[in-house]
Amino acid sequence: MSKSVKSVTSPKKFITGKRLLENLNDYIEDFGDHAYIICDEFILERAQKEAGNSIQKAGNQSVFEKFNYECTQEEIDRNRELARNAGANIIVGIGGGKTLDTAKATAYYEKLPVVIFPTIASTDAPCTALAVIYKHDGSFDRYLFLPTNPDVVLADSDILASAPPRFFAAGIGDALATYFEARACFKANGDNLVLMKPSTTGLGLARLCYDTLLENGVKAMQAIKHGVSTRAVEDTIEATIYLSGVGAESGGLAAAHAIHNGMTAVPSLHRAQHGDKVTFGLLAQLVLENAPAEELETVIDFIKGVGLPLTLKDLGVDEFIEEEWRQVAQSACAEGDTMGNMPFPVTSDDVYNAIVAANAIAESYHD
Repeated sequence: MSKSVKSVTSPKKFITGKRLLENLNDYIEDFGDHAYIICDEFILERAQKEAGNSIQKAGNQSVFEKFNYECTQEEIDRNRELARNAGANIIVGIGGGKTLDTAKATAYYEKLPVVIFPTIASTDAPCTALAVIYKHDGSFDRYLFLPTNPDVVLADSDILASAPPRFFAAGIGDALATYFEARACFKANGDNLVLMKPSTTGLGLARLCYDTLLENGVKAMQAIKHGVSTRAVEDTIEATIYLSGVGAESGGLAAAHAIHNGMTAVPSLHRAQHGDKVTFGLLAQLVLENAPAEELETVIDFIKGVGLPLTLKDLGVDEFIEEEWRQVAQSACAEGDTMGNMPFPVTSDDVYNAIVAANAIAESYHD
C-alpha cells in the first residue's frame, strides 16, 4: 500500500432518535432476517421483549445471548459458535463498548453484517472498524482491525440519557482526546485506525468533535444527571459516538490512548472507565507536547466542568508506586501501539515524566 494513501471511513448508517429498540426490525431487516443478538445483562429482558417483538411481528427470527463481561478471544469464539449453530445471518450488539466489540468481532469472523446499538455513550467504539481485545484479567491484549465499519449504528437518545452519568462523562472523556490525537497523528503523518494516513476530513471531524463538546458537554451533563435528553445531550451523543469514532478512525490515535493501554495493567485502575483513563492520558500527551498553557487550562476546566476524574487519586490510585508507573510508560511505548503517531520521538522515560508532571498539574487545579 502506498505511504500516501489517506482514508475516511464510517458506518454505512448512523441513526439517532427515540424508540429505536422497540422498532429494531426496521433497521436490521435490510441486512438479515435471523438475528443473533449479543446483549448486556441489564437490558437483556427489555431487549427480548421490545426488540424481540419487533422482529417476531415482521415474521423474522432472533436469538438473544447474554454477554459475559469481557471482550476476550474466548468470548468471541463462544459467540461465533452459538451464532453459527443458530443459523443467524446478521449479528446485533446491544450494550456497552466491550459487548459491541464482541459483536463486531463475531460478525467479522463469521462474515456477517453487524448492527450496533450502544446503551451507554461511554466510548466511540460503536462506529469504528476496530475491536479492542482484552485478556481475562482485564488488561489490554491487542487491537483487531476490521475491514469494514458496522452496517448500522443506532443511538437511542432516551436510553443513552438514562444511563448512569459517570458513563456519559467517560464518553465525553474518550471523545475529548480525539482532536489532540488526530492533530498529533496528522503532523507525524502516522497511521490511522485503518492503517492508512490521516485525512484532512478526519482531522476536521475531530476538530468538530472537540468544538461540539466544548459547546454542549457541560450543559449535557446537567441534563443527564436528571435523566433527561435535551438538544445539548443529542449533540453531545453525536460528538461522543459518531464524530469521535470517525474522527479517531480517519485521523488516528496517539499518546493518550497508548498511555491508556499501559494503564490497563494497573490493578487500582480496573474500576476506572476507558474514557476516564484516556482523559488522564490526554493530560500526559499535552505535557509531552508542551502544549500552550491556555490550551491545557481549557482542557482542565472542561474536565472539571463535566465531572471527569482529574488526578490519579480521582481515578482510584491511593499510592503512586514508581515501578508500576514506569511499567505503564514502557507499555505505552510498545512497538505497534499508537505512541508512534506522535510527531517526535518519545521514550518510556519521557512518558513517565509526563505522567508525573500531568498529575502534579492536575493536583494544582483540584478544588
